[in-house]
This record gives sequence, C-alpha cells and structure tokens, in this order.
Amino acid sequence: MTDIRSSVVLGTGSVLPARTMTNRDFEGVVETSDEWIRQRTGIAERHIADKDETTVSLGEAAARKALDAAGIDAQSIDLIIVATATPDNTFPASAVQIQNRLGIRHGFAFDMQAVCSGFVYAMTTADLYLKSGMAKRALVIGSETFSRLLDWSDRTTCVLFGDGAGAVVLEAQPVADEGEKRGVLVSRLRSDGVHKEKLYVDGGPSTTGTVGHLRMEGREVFKHAVGMITDVIEESFSLSGYDADDIDWFVPHQANRRIIDASAKKLGIAAEKVVVTVDRHGNTSAASIPLALDTAARDGRIKRGDLVLLEAMGGGFTWGACLIRW
Repeated sequence: MTDIRSSVVLGTGSVLPARTMTNRDFEGVVETSDEWIRQRTGIAERHIADKDETTVSLGEAAARKALDAAGIDAQSIDLIIVATATPDNTFPASAVQIQNRLGIRHGFAFDMQAVCSGFVYAMTTADLYLKSGMAKRALVIGSETFSRLLDWSDRTTCVLFGDGAGAVVLEAQPVADEGEKRGVLVSRLRSDGVHKEKLYVDGGPSTTGTVGHLRMEGREVFKHAVGMITDVIEESFSLSGYDADDIDWFVPHQANRRIIDASAKKLGIAAEKVVVTVDRHGNTSAASIPLALDTAARDGRIKRGDLVLLEAMGGGFTWGACLIRW
C-alpha cells in the first residue's frame, strides 16, 4: 500500500417530500398542459416540500440513510458539505445545522453554493480535504427546496423544479499498489459569470432584502449547456485515460431530458448507460445528482467497481464533471 489517499464512496441516501405534484396539477395554476411539459422537458411529476419540510430536515434524512447504507456511525464523520441554493437561514450554514441534528460535536461543516452544479463542486471539495488528510470521512449532501424560489405565475419556470435531498458518504482510503483505483478519480470545475442574466434569482440579502424569484432564459441555457458539459467531460477523459466506452453509468444533472439526451449523444454514451430521474423528480438543482445516484445504487444498477460519470451545469454559469470508480 502507498500513502496516497483516495475518496471512496461508502454509501448513498436520498429523500423526497411527501407531496407529489403532477403536470396535471399545474393545469389549474398556469396556462400549460401535461403534453406541453413532457414534450419540452421530459418531466411528469415532482415533489414539493410542505412548510415543515426544509432543506435542513430533508438533508438530515438523506444523510441518515446514507450513513445506514454505509454501515457507519455519524460520530465517525468529521466533514459535512451541503450543496444548496436554498438554505434554511442566511446563516448559520445548513451543514452546521445538520451536523448538530446528527449529534456531531467535532470536525467542520459548511455550505457550497454553485446552484445546480453544487453537488459536483461539493464532491470535488470533499475529495481534496480527504486526500489532504484534513478529514477522514465526509458527508456530501445536496438538498434543495427550490419551490420556495419559484414564481408560480411563470409557466416557463414553475413547472421545471422540485424539492428533495441526496447524500453520499466518502472515506479517505489508501490506494492499493495493485488493482484498479477506487473512489474519485478526476474532477473538473468551471464558471463564467458573464452568463448571470440567463439564469439567476432576482433577490438577496444585499440587494432587495428578500429571497426573490428564479428567472431563466430557457433557450439560452439550452444553447450553452451541451457544449459546456461535454467540454469538461472530455477534459476529464483526457486526464484519466478513460473514454465514453469505459463508462458504466452516466449520472447527469436532471434539468431537462432533451439536454441529457443531447449530451449523451454528443459524448457517444449509450442511452442504456444514462441514469434518468427527471421524469419523477423534476429539476432539484444540487439534489438531482445524489438523488439519481441513490436511485441507481439501490435498484442494483450501480455496483462496486463501476465507472460512474457525474456532470452538472448551474446558474452563473457554473459547470463541472466528476469521474468515480464505485
């Protein structure tokens, strides 16, 4: 064994709010139809949080499921990162509140804000802390209550998003001298603030003093998404030595079925290797990838030794990719 560390996935967990909102339910809210939504987005339903379901409560529940799946006690966690754009409070961080709910009094916790790319950013950040030796075990959580940001009179945005949370337990393990390396193999992150007006929230503590509402130029986002996503993935392939044929599972951010399909096609990844949950979850921002990961891990698709590719793009714009040997 060498003294080189790798961030290995021990377990996953996820949770969805109790309330399901179908496309039909929107027909009495805005001028739309089930056919219109399905055709343009691939979404059939999404989950909407009630008042007592928050980013912290959903994140805690997902974390507990991930800990159970990993077979470890919360007290062995010394790092918690929560990817979210919808924290319970401006401060303290939702991660610190989840740390408290789990009864953890050591280590450190903080939130990561990169909108829909947040989970990829958080996994990359946790990986660096684990490899450096600053932490041994990490909870990486994506938790969102995006319904709180929606303008329910805007039919172009309110039908797209949902709420939920997913979590992954990572552990720093020494890399074996022989055999395939497990864990996070490579990550690539990017951002470009010139695109802010294409996808943003029109409020905040320092400007309006309000939460604000999500605003999006859908066609512009779609136009940039596929190219940006495939660029960081191709860079990840180049750095790792793998290519599309080596991928066992592609787990993209669940924003829009058309973006998912176009990205997979451009990369040459077979449709049967793509994990899709957007039809049931809608776009849950930073929660979408861990929700999809947990779904595929629990139904037996993702197995130990599989090569799993994650990717996301979010408002700002931010985007990134992460390649993991399960």
